[in-house]
Amino acid sequence: MPRGAAGARQFGTFVFACRTASATVGRVKIHLVDGTYELFRAYFAWPSSKGSAGQEVAAAKGLFSTLRRLLATPGVTHVACAFDHVIESFRNDMFPGYKTGEGLDPNLLGQFELAERACAALGVVTWSMVEFEADDALATAARRWSEAPGVEQVVICSPDKDLTQCVSGERVVCWDRMRDRVYAEADVIEKFGVRPASIPDYLALVGDTADGIPGVPRWGKKAAAVLLAEYGHLEAIPHDDTLWRVKIRGSHALAAELAQHQVAALLYRELATLRWDVPLGESLEDLRYRGPDESLLRAVCEEVADFSLLDAVVPPRAP
Repeated sequence: MPRGAAGARQFGTFVFACRTASATVGRVKIHLVDGTYELFRAYFAWPSSKGSAGQEVAAAKGLFSTLRRLLATPGVTHVACAFDHVIESFRNDMFPGYKTGEGLDPNLLGQFELAERACAALGVVTWSMVEFEADDALATAARRWSEAPGVEQVVICSPDKDLTQCVSGERVVCWDRMRDRVYAEADVIEKFGVRPASIPDYLALVGDTADGIPGVPRWGKKAAAVLLAEYGHLEAIPHDDTLWRVKIRGSHALAAELAQHQVAALLYRELATLRWDVPLGESLEDLRYRGPDESLLRAVCEEVADFSLLDAVVPPRAP
């Protein structure tokens, strides 16, 4: 397959190959959508729109539109979408600096429940996370169904680097829908310099401002990638840089910082590690798209003051 500047597969070739494989062996692809990301993206991309009560609804309508486009994509038959119903999670109890909803525009925060209702009204399985995060639900689903009988591939619809830790060969991939790029395991290695299993270690070292993870002082992307490509995980990196099997500029200072912040770095890795044990009650067959729930959809249309959404609904595909 052709590769772009970011080292990712071009989506057109990917879709053709996967559709051909599915047609050959009679298997399905599962699409898992990062609803929180899609809602944020729609909030900043869509012009303001008011609902029947005068509330801002543009982001929820944008999410509805992007889900509708996904459902209209050939080969998309099994879909679920996860949301951070509240921004805080169990990780906030572990680290006070972890991300919160503080500072979020109330016009955005107020659309989360509406977005979840719109997703459910479309007929898409909707996971609203409170104790866990949306990424944990997606990670759990990817792990559960990647080896399930009848599943050809799991496609995580998100460009979030946290979710690349879920990638496995070409069986579980991440799809950046906005750029039409798919990241299989080889692409994750090319982009970050480490295998998917080392992504939490990588984020622990370099930090992740989106999640409030500060990282280890002096450690940048290059040093983290080189050391983790060699050693795999934080605790395997010797604290004595003279023992390092790879040469890094400023190695003595880096080793000293890692030794000093080892406990914090291990905590940061735990924060960055997605959970695989979210209690999801659905079966594989429950994820099959069967069309919208008309009563819920009409209620959503009334709330957003736009009944044209009824005309844009994708009918279910034949099993």
